[in-house]
Amino acid sequence: MNRRNFLKTSAAVIPSTVALQMLGGGHWVLAQTADFKDDIDVLNYALTLEFLESEFYRQGNSANILRGQEAEYLRQIGADEDAHVQALSQTIMQLGGTPVAKPTVEFGDAFSSRQKFLTTSHTFENLGVSAYLGAAGSIKSKDVLQAAAGIFGVEARHAAVVGSILGLPAEGGVYMGPTETPKPRAEVLAAAKPFIKS
Repeated sequence: MNRRNFLKTSAAVIPSTVALQMLGGGHWVLAQTADFKDDIDVLNYALTLEFLESEFYRQGNSANILRGQEAEYLRQIGADEDAHVQALSQTIMQLGGTPVAKPTVEFGDAFSSRQKFLTTSHTFENLGVSAYLGAAGSIKSKDVLQAAAGIFGVEARHAAVVGSILGLPAEGGVYMGPTETPKPRAEVLAAAKPFIKS
């Protein structure tokens, strides 16, 4: 399928009211240039969120709340988040930057039950998806953009797996709709702030 046919087909499946909302209703919030100084700033923003997720799964999986396949899935998600931290840190250094320090975090009662662990996981994964998409418009390097898109895709799959474990409805639960919704930096950091202590 060529590009013109792909665009034609895509437009045909998005209702006009949804398309208008995406374009002008504030639901399609692309990152403003002022949100980030450069690609290293974007990567450090992503690294902060990945540190948060990595530590969340380290603590949650250590609590041994889950059993069987659920535990296996969440252990693998944790390993993925560790890999994201390593990849982002290395990329920042290769670009001549300094990775942000790992923050001190506190997750409250997120590990007090299976339900709370999984629900908080689902929230973090969807926040990550929105954060990567919201920052994509500020990335200058095609290589960095491709790498970020690779992590974005994995975060979306994590959210879908956890949504499925929770027994959520398909649309609006396992996945969020026909398109993902980006969030600006300030909104993402405000959502993460209660968990970050330093």
